[in-house]
Amino acid sequence: MKNKATKSILSIVAAIIVVVTIIGVVFNNGFLGNLKKEKASAQQHNKNITIKSYNGEEKLTDLKVPYDPQRIAVLDLSSLDMIDSLGLGDRVVGSTTTGIDYLSKYENNKDIVNLGNVKEADIEAVMESKPDVIFIGTRLAGIYDKLSKIAPVVYLKTQPEIGMVDSTKHNARIVASMFGKEKEVDKLFKGYKERIEKLKEAAKGKNAVIGLVTSGSVNLLGDTSRLSLIVNDIGFKNLGQSEIDPKESSSPHGKEVSFELLAKLNPDYIFIMDRDQAIRRKGAALASQVMDNEIVNSTKAAKDGHVVVLDDPGVWYMAEGGITALDRMISSVEKVLL
Repeated sequence: MKNKATKSILSIVAAIIVVVTIIGVVFNNGFLGNLKKEKASAQQHNKNITIKSYNGEEKLTDLKVPYDPQRIAVLDLSSLDMIDSLGLGDRVVGSTTTGIDYLSKYENNKDIVNLGNVKEADIEAVMESKPDVIFIGTRLAGIYDKLSKIAPVVYLKTQPEIGMVDSTKHNARIVASMFGKEKEVDKLFKGYKERIEKLKEAAKGKNAVIGLVTSGSVNLLGDTSRLSLIVNDIGFKNLGQSEIDPKESSSPHGKEVSFELLAKLNPDYIFIMDRDQAIRRKGAALASQVMDNEIVNSTKAAKDGHVVVLDDPGVWYMAEGGITALDRMISSVEKVLL
């Protein structure tokens, strides 16, 4: 009897040891494992990475930014477009006014601080939004240093000379690298190359004038100014470039010219952006009205039905360099050529 009792006690002890061991393993792999993962995640999120960004002196430089920032202030529409496209919109705590339909949710959200507009930021509002990082565009380069006292300032610019598609993708990769979303960029740009190739084929051997209409006048744009997608990516020869000082080729507002010059250039196509509509100027004549005159109508472009007032002027004017913006810009040319 004594041996049986001893064996029973030893069996119970062995069973207890097994149970405790199993609990220990589960505890280590489960609760403690989760704690380790959370700690590793926190450490990762607290680190900085270095990206290439412009400073207030318009020089490309190394900039330390927090990895995976949770609170984002955006004062540039192309950057807001990218953040939205990457699925990071819930991290926007402060935004500029937009005037663009697909970005209006950031302007009309009561939980997102209004930071002013792309030309005039509300510095106090930026401070109140307590951002981890701030995104700006060219129009606010002059207050770069002031904003840098609040949080790191990411300032990216498009490079029309390498093509709008490649330039936009390059900048998107920089933004995505801040959040570990580099793989998303390739998905977002899938099919763009093929679309551009089709447009290139349609534009082969053709010339154009690119410009904007503002306050009843027409301004010619250079190869590296606005609408450069039409020239540098799609391949139209820009006849207006010869009328612009090479030093002014990148001027965002171009050179004001007469309608007679358009008739003299006599292009195959005339591509026009309506600046007044882009900035929502009240009472301004539509670009289509301004361009519908006897002189313009005498051109080859007009006779062939190729005077094009581009769709989405606000996108072309304010959000050029964004991912959704690029899609819309390409689409507006596809409607004409394909």
